[in-house]
Amino acid sequence: MNITFRLNGETLALRDVAPTTTLLDWLREERGLTGTKEGCNEGDCGACSVMVTDAQGAQALNACILFLPQLDGKSVRTVEGIAAPDGTLHPVQQAMIAHHGSQCGFCTPGFIVTMATAHLNGARDHDTQLAGNLCRCTGYAPIIRAAEAAQAAAVPDHMQDRPPEGTISPPDHEGFRPKSGDMLAAWYQENPQATLIAGATDVGLWVTKSFRDLGKVAFLNGCDDLRGIVQTAEGLRIGAMTTLSELESAMAPLYPSFAAMIRRYGSVQVRNAATIGGNIANGSPIGDGPPALIALGARLHLRRGDARRDMLLEDFFLEYGKQDRQPGEFVEAITVPNQVDRLKCYKLSKRFDQDISAVCGCLSITVSENRVEAARIAFGGMAGTPKRASQTEAALIGSEWREATIRAAMQMMRADFQPLSDMRASADYRMQTAQNMLLRYWHEDQGASANVLEVRP
Repeated sequence: MNITFRLNGETLALRDVAPTTTLLDWLREERGLTGTKEGCNEGDCGACSVMVTDAQGAQALNACILFLPQLDGKSVRTVEGIAAPDGTLHPVQQAMIAHHGSQCGFCTPGFIVTMATAHLNGARDHDTQLAGNLCRCTGYAPIIRAAEAAQAAAVPDHMQDRPPEGTISPPDHEGFRPKSGDMLAAWYQENPQATLIAGATDVGLWVTKSFRDLGKVAFLNGCDDLRGIVQTAEGLRIGAMTTLSELESAMAPLYPSFAAMIRRYGSVQVRNAATIGGNIANGSPIGDGPPALIALGARLHLRRGDARRDMLLEDFFLEYGKQDRQPGEFVEAITVPNQVDRLKCYKLSKRFDQDISAVCGCLSITVSENRVEAARIAFGGMAGTPKRASQTEAALIGSEWREATIRAAMQMMRADFQPLSDMRASADYRMQTAQNMLLRYWHEDQGASANVLEVRP
């Protein structure tokens, strides 16, 4: 594949790029830019962080699971390009020195790039911005102090990147970068065995960890018509290529509990790349997006060629590893019906940040005159697919909204789910915590505070 992008201020035109070459490998092996480090090689540690700028602005991304064709028409800045061309250090570099923010130094380049990107964007929620950068020896206090010290400094002129024009590439025998949903639909109908790559936060690991040959691939990040969130008469229509960072911002004023859960989905670098369409299409039973969307009554829009169909999202998941998706069909969008916010999302994981859920429970229960009028309760991690707790819902609907009703309904979860034991949790633990999420929902609805981050004496 042919691509054009800008690297540390220099415009590059690459020819015959292997589609699944990662930016990290290319930087280190072809350009000798070894400041970008390989740590986990799965988007978890942040040592490979780079700044990528496009029409949407500058974002920190993980180079280890970022394929070169995803950079077409964008600007990339590595740690070697953070200082000015004359060698003047960036304010975050100066601050890291002044506050002793580095010891062994392996993680430091990634921290510098992430901090510089946040500094450019005026982001001051440093704990969130740096959650995807791991340090094993310095400790985070001096790093956070450095970020705080640099935040008021002016943005250096050289950090204002302008993306170049991308390359218009026809499909080749390995890869394709469609510019619209129409182009994708026509190509994918003719190549139904191809792999679609959106953010590559999942598919990237197929290459870096499983060493899979993906065969033909299509990179969807050029399909701007599959991206974005619009209000329609039916509800909120979310394009499949909408990133989780964009979804978090849109959900915050409407369904703040959903947005708070998205904040815990991976890191800033992962959320900047991962798409809600990919989160659904991969069919993972522990993906955090589907339970929330199912609880909101979302409908899924699919496309195959010129044919379109839609369904309730919960009907898309048939069994573990199997979805109701025909060859050559792809997720086009999701619609969340207009409704009063009654949603609560509870993510249970061993770490607060950047961890896979053992159980993810999302509940939306409508109460009128102290009786349950409607209930939609969905869980991830409790079955081979994201799944509604239909028996539990039935036990609630029509009943008085009181603790005795909740405790009786909690027992019905045993009819809804038979969870498995694995490395994240035992079956008994999953069942008990899922039941307790329903009880927590009731207590919070009664005004009790249940902030898991709150420390009380």
